[in-house]
Amino acid sequence: MYYFIVNPNSRGGRGRNVWKRLEQVLKASHVEYQAFLTEKPGDANRFARELTEGCRESSVIIGVGGDGTVNEILDGLCFCGSITFGYIPAGSGNDLARSLKLPKNPVRCLKKILQPKYYKLMDYGVLSYGDGEIAHRRFMVSAGIGMDAAVCHNILYSKSKGLFRKLCIGKLTYLLIGIKQLILAKPSKGYILLNGVQKIEFGHAYFISVHIHPYEGGGFKFAPEANFEDGQLSVCVMNSGNKRKLIPVLIRALMGRKSLHRGVRFYTCEEIMIHMDRPMAVHVDGESCFCQNDVQLRCIGKKLRMIV
Repeated sequence: MYYFIVNPNSRGGRGRNVWKRLEQVLKASHVEYQAFLTEKPGDANRFARELTEGCRESSVIIGVGGDGTVNEILDGLCFCGSITFGYIPAGSGNDLARSLKLPKNPVRCLKKILQPKYYKLMDYGVLSYGDGEIAHRRFMVSAGIGMDAAVCHNILYSKSKGLFRKLCIGKLTYLLIGIKQLILAKPSKGYILLNGVQKIEFGHAYFISVHIHPYEGGGFKFAPEANFEDGQLSVCVMNSGNKRKLIPVLIRALMGRKSLHRGVRFYTCEEIMIHMDRPMAVHVDGESCFCQNDVQLRCIGKKLRMIV
């Protein structure tokens, strides 16, 4: 049995059209399946939890939507049985699909899932935050604090986000809002603690992104060496006393090249604690975790079986 969790509103309604095409193929191929269509944030999480909670049988769950839809599904999964995950991209950024080199044609993606040749045991991350009662949120692609998260917040809560999704795709959407956030951005002092032992301080941190996969923000390659099978987090720290020096860094990331600018630092670790002297926006896979001073992130190695 194949269980599809579909976000019909992804990319301004593109998800609905994609699902109609997929349903035609499924019915023509006489495939046994069930579909669950989301109506509001949190639905994909709930569907994933209900499908896997207490389940001891093998399940194949396929997400149809963007990176945010995948995030909700991952966050809702109960890993008590054998779970295989498939993904058909229908979002704006599609950073997970870019990293896995999935076909852009959704029907081709579906055929790969129905007739799988390759499986990967993939890492995912967990972000913990909050004062008092600690909240935990899984992430598939990346998480971050600072300017990159502020861009995600702006997209999520903008009154014009529907128009952006219809007129722009991936990189362009994030680029336009990213320029706005770069103008408004103010750095913060802070530090990171790698694997509980190595403390590194910063005086002008604009953002810190933590990756399982190389891309975020619709194609910005902030972690060129990220590997979703190595049990490690790849960390990118943007720290510069001169904001203008971040512009070539962002351009190189957009072009998929690793920046050699001294204001950019890269680290690898299994877990990281991040402290900022003032609250800054936080995201997981583009989804908001509000503003925080302190977050902790760790890698869960090779836990998710995925069709690629």
